[in-house]
Amino acid sequence: MGNNKDTVASANLNIHANTINTYDAIVIGSGISGGWAAKELTEKGLKTLLIERGRNVRHLVDYPTTNLDPWELPHRGTVPLSIAKEYKTVSKHYSFKEDTLHFFLKDAEQEYIADKPFDWIRGSQVGGRSLLWARHTQRWSDLDFEGPQRDGFAVDWPIRYKDIAPWYSHVEKFAGISGNRDGLAVLPDGEFLPPFEMTCVEKHFREATAKKYTNRHVIIARVANLTEPAPVHLLQGRGKCRTRDLCSRGCPFGGYFSSNSSTIPWAEKTGKLTMLTDGVVQSLIFDEQQNKATGVRVIDTKTRNITEYSAKIIFVNASAINTNLILLNSTSRRFPNGLGNDTGLLGTHIAFHNYRGKVEAAYEGLPDFTTEGRRPGASYMPRFRNLYQQETDFLRGYATVISSTRIKNTAHAGFGKQLMQQLQHPSLGDWSVSAQMMGETIPKKENCVRLDSYKKDMFGLPQLHISVGYDLNDEKMLADFQEQFSVMFSEAGFKQIKASDTQRKPGNENHEMGGVRMGNDPATSLLNKWNQLHSCNNVFVTDGACMTSTSNQNPSLTYMALTARAVDYAFNQLKKGAL
Repeated sequence: MGNNKDTVASANLNIHANTINTYDAIVIGSGISGGWAAKELTEKGLKTLLIERGRNVRHLVDYPTTNLDPWELPHRGTVPLSIAKEYKTVSKHYSFKEDTLHFFLKDAEQEYIADKPFDWIRGSQVGGRSLLWARHTQRWSDLDFEGPQRDGFAVDWPIRYKDIAPWYSHVEKFAGISGNRDGLAVLPDGEFLPPFEMTCVEKHFREATAKKYTNRHVIIARVANLTEPAPVHLLQGRGKCRTRDLCSRGCPFGGYFSSNSSTIPWAEKTGKLTMLTDGVVQSLIFDEQQNKATGVRVIDTKTRNITEYSAKIIFVNASAINTNLILLNSTSRRFPNGLGNDTGLLGTHIAFHNYRGKVEAAYEGLPDFTTEGRRPGASYMPRFRNLYQQETDFLRGYATVISSTRIKNTAHAGFGKQLMQQLQHPSLGDWSVSAQMMGETIPKKENCVRLDSYKKDMFGLPQLHISVGYDLNDEKMLADFQEQFSVMFSEAGFKQIKASDTQRKPGNENHEMGGVRMGNDPATSLLNKWNQLHSCNNVFVTDGACMTSTSNQNPSLTYMALTARAVDYAFNQLKKGAL
């Protein structure tokens, strides 16, 4: 650390840290990947400290709106403008409603500097954004891991599908993933519970598309919701998904996977987990004589006191952007530009998913059918562009979420009993169909984050500059998506087709990745194939920051698998005395 930071830390030094604050492992962050790190470490018998910057949220106890009916919410689910103005950034998120407000931060509570438009959605509570995610879970294939090598953009991944496949199976069985075994090379099958069902219109679109194209497959989405709980899920205390589609409130049944309902309680049952909440990690402590990190400095958000905690291994799972911030702020004589940052690459090559494309339509067919219940997830079309060769004027490609519902026409004429009957028994109109793109963006050095030299946040940490934006490749991909789905919708007999640009900013979908990327060469990457810092081998990064490229699948399942794999490696290295 520099002189100023050293002075602050030493003034609040806990002189008993060597005895009461020493653990086998420390995990920073309790979201999807941090929860998995805690589970795997404690299962292996390691005394583990799990640090969360936000408040405690206990499964079943701290979901205040989970069983409320709409009329029990003061504003029927709508956030009043007087309150929403304090949440301008997060108010654009799909889960932001009156019943989920308690899981979001006000703008004043998350201080950062957006050099380019960026909506940073943070989950500052136990469970992080695992309480707010859309639960789509897809494996990557070698088409994804080999992408950078094929087209020369970003560095080559140090792993391939065969390296991570058994770990996908490991986490799928525990988390509970519903889906079909579709036999697609682009989207490997996994360990699935029974799938949800497509609507009849989605099935119609699947059949119409299959008649025209051999490589465009419409399947039911794979989601982390329990359709039929297996014994391991019952042991976790979880139950069947009730298809309430109220997941972002926190599920009292444990019907979907979250850290709160699954990995953290499992880790607690081992007796090896210590949870520290309301603790902001200021930095990792590097010991030059030992040539490794010896612990972390943590700021108590209520008292502002700084305490040091020690461990043999440290997993940094604070979510991609915040993990970059912590490592950049972990300076020492050995690492003046951030822990592990010998090359100056730390904080660079940030990427994300492009959600700007949307195509909507109406369908007059299948008038005798409608939908029942509130299915979580949707249908899904895996990437079909540039899979085996470069066939477009843009790199990589996009996946698509496809959903449909029957429009209800509600009359509002009349009074009293007549009006009540009309409201209770609306007539059915046409089908509404929607396709939402999820495009891969290319990691670039200029898409980066850095610490401000002067501005501090409320905890005295440097504010983070975020300079991440779209480029011409993203614009070309967006145009192709809009064109292709407009054509496919027309071929399926859909009408009133409308393509739009949602203008969603980077960060809005929680899929930011990179900055601490994996790679084979320490000159071009920060982490090796085990998610281990090249130049500080007892520090592991397994959240979104580790990603070399983004593919176009939802990344959470890959974070889980990489985490379990890295913990297994770290534990074996500890046993050998190599860490």
